[in-house]
Amino acid sequence: MDDLRIGQGYDVHKLVPERKLILCGVEVPCENGLLGHSDADVAIHALMDALLGAVSGGDIGKLFPDKDPAYAGADSMKLLREVLALPELSAYRLFNCDITIIAQRPKLSPFREAMIKRISETTQWDEKRISVKFTTTEKLGFAGRGEGIAASAVVLLGK
Repeated sequence: MDDLRIGQGYDVHKLVPERKLILCGVEVPCENGLLGHSDADVAIHALMDALLGAVSGGDIGKLFPDKDPAYAGADSMKLLREVLALPELSAYRLFNCDITIIAQRPKLSPFREAMIKRISETTQWDEKRISVKFTTTEKLGFAGRGEGIAASAVVLLGK
């Protein structure tokens, strides 16, 4: 227990028509999707920033700039694998990750198990070490008005 690292990440994306809604690598049926340079998977973006924060590795904007055409439409699960391959992270193992998705709608709980499974398959982490949960804002703020979705993630890493 001499080298534990905690990282926290947060991300927000605007909801717009004619985009797929991808959360934790799972396509969720919805009339709107998230706007972003990549697939705009707000939950995985928060998770990547949490991982990078735990090892003082900057953030995803530094690694995958939104001005770089190479990342246009990028699959965030592929970007997550790139983050996990960084030398700074290779010395650590995941104790747990906890992701909270903040959205008024659509109802996301039916997709929880698929999201956990997709993260586990991508990262090779035990599903029991992955938490994905959902909350609304009681119709307050941008998320409550259905203008966007936010996500927060926390990770605990150790050697």
